[in-house]
Amino acid sequence: MKLGIIGLPNVGKSTLFNAITKAGAESANYPFCTIDPNLGIVSVPDDRLEKLAEIYKPKKVIHTAIEFVDIAGLVKGASKGEGLGNKFLSHIREVDAIIHVVRCFEDPNIVHVDGSIGPVRDIETINLELIFADLELLEKRMDKIKKQAKSGEKQYFLELEFLEKIHSHLESNQPARTMKIEPEWEKYMEQLFLLTSKPLIYCANVAEEDIQNSSDNPYVKELMSYAEKENAEVLVVCANIEEEISQLEDQEKQMFISELGLGQSGLDRLIHASYELLGLISFLTAGESEVRAWTIKRGTKAPQAAGKIHSDFERGFIRAEIVPFDDLIRLGSYNAAKEQGLVRSEGKEYIMKDGDVTLFRFNV
Repeated sequence: MKLGIIGLPNVGKSTLFNAITKAGAESANYPFCTIDPNLGIVSVPDDRLEKLAEIYKPKKVIHTAIEFVDIAGLVKGASKGEGLGNKFLSHIREVDAIIHVVRCFEDPNIVHVDGSIGPVRDIETINLELIFADLELLEKRMDKIKKQAKSGEKQYFLELEFLEKIHSHLESNQPARTMKIEPEWEKYMEQLFLLTSKPLIYCANVAEEDIQNSSDNPYVKELMSYAEKENAEVLVVCANIEEEISQLEDQEKQMFISELGLGQSGLDRLIHASYELLGLISFLTAGESEVRAWTIKRGTKAPQAAGKIHSDFERGFIRAEIVPFDDLIRLGSYNAAKEQGLVRSEGKEYIMKDGDVTLFRFNV
């Protein structure tokens, strides 16, 4: 999973990214890896792996990973090549979902590009650039389909009808993700790779003094009201606090988070929210060599989950032996779960569930 962090200049985007990458550097199995200056790989927090490790005493514990891309700040006119322009837009095109950082704090020492704080205005600045880029792509596609429709084939008329509807939707300054897509249009939508169709979470960056009472922050209220119309989630963080948290040892980190009454760090909440947004779950494998989490789409069947580990597993799939994580932990061993009849044998049509501790049987 690759998440792109976007926002106007001076909204706290890079501070948040730096906090994320420092948190990633603390992981022994998936350390932060600087692939280029603005890409970081971070391990996904999952307490279940540590609990399985207590039972299996494996040689290694491997968390699944998530990529964060710090995409350079956008300026007005990006769709026409202003600032980083097309480079900025191409980076967004490559990610699975967008984390849009919105400034919700006052600070006279940090200049806002528009001279004042305005969450909705800031969002609309970026949305408009993405919409303009999508409209340009759509118009090229429509020209091509109109030529093909001269053949008289029905499929071209259906696609053209869809393109015209989504073009009209975008022209009303609404992102593609807010448009209701009829089942027969889904295949056309998937082929377009529109920027504004990508799943999105708004990240409200607040001042340190506002983190515990963020609901009183007028900018957060404004952002929440706007996001509700889009049916989008708002996650409230303080990038400065996240940077502080990322520099602490594990025990200190938990104490600091508890003192702030946060429950979890912003990074953990961001990752969990992203999983929900993209419809992702994790199944687990456990043995003496390793305990590991594997990320799949919700609704994935057992053979395709097996293929996540190795293509031979999917090709030669026989069955999946599954015990729910909670049952395994409660009984303390795989054998005990088997004796209790809690290890199930599932076939090709089984839909994997989050937390399934799985052993795949295959033959190639």
